[in-house]
Amino acid sequence: MKKVLLILVIVIAAIVGGVMYIASGANDFIRSQIEIQGTKYLATPVSVAAVDLSFSEGRLTISNIDVANPDGFSDDVALGLGAITLDLGSAAEEPYKIQEVTVDAPEILYELDSSGQGNLIVLKNNLEANLPIGEAKEQPAESSGPSPKLIVDKVMVSNAKLVLNFENLNTGEFELDKKTYAVTLPTFNAGSIGQPDGLPADQVGAAIVKQMLDNAIKQAKSEAKKVVADKAKEKLEEEKDKLLEKGKDKLKGLFN
Repeated sequence: MKKVLLILVIVIAAIVGGVMYIASGANDFIRSQIEIQGTKYLATPVSVAAVDLSFSEGRLTISNIDVANPDGFSDDVALGLGAITLDLGSAAEEPYKIQEVTVDAPEILYELDSSGQGNLIVLKNNLEANLPIGEAKEQPAESSGPSPKLIVDKVMVSNAKLVLNFENLNTGEFELDKKTYAVTLPTFNAGSIGQPDGLPADQVGAAIVKQMLDNAIKQAKSEAKKVVADKAKEKLEEEKDKLLEKGKDKLKGLFN
């Protein structure tokens, strides 16, 4: 059973599975797989500070995953995932269950380039291009064999900090007072993944990352619209005041 659990935590922890079981040095092995596979499928460097696998508690904790910005953007970190915890289920046959995946206090950067392209959208496109997800393609192009089916009962992302960076965006005459904005996102519940029959394990990690990116992009666009709308309203008020002043001057001339 321990062997099965370790295989499962490896394939769920890595962006894509297909890795072999190593009895010793499991923590370092899992960490290196997340870095290697994450870098490969997101097409940008991924680093992990530490991994702690506890058989007694049926839990895997991954600390400080950093996903670098894709090419064409700043040298800042696009996704900084402080702590990810996987609580394992007790199912001994497929579909195996992960009870809960929790991501606490991630730092997310939504950066726009001069053309208005978003870094998170590029990451999402890279992921989808390198790891097809869907019922029509249950296995990725490169696979060493059948992948076990998994179900994740719940995915929770809490205390996320979103930073909007418009430094490189050309806004023309529409000048923003500042180019960087930070907001705290509400807790995001991605629900279950792989219901009802399970998803190939080598796609579960990708599905979790994709849902996180989808939510972050949605929230970032919503916040960006608020920033622009507030600025537009402010500009209209300024123009309105200017017109009123001009109108007063003209009326004075008529009545003098």
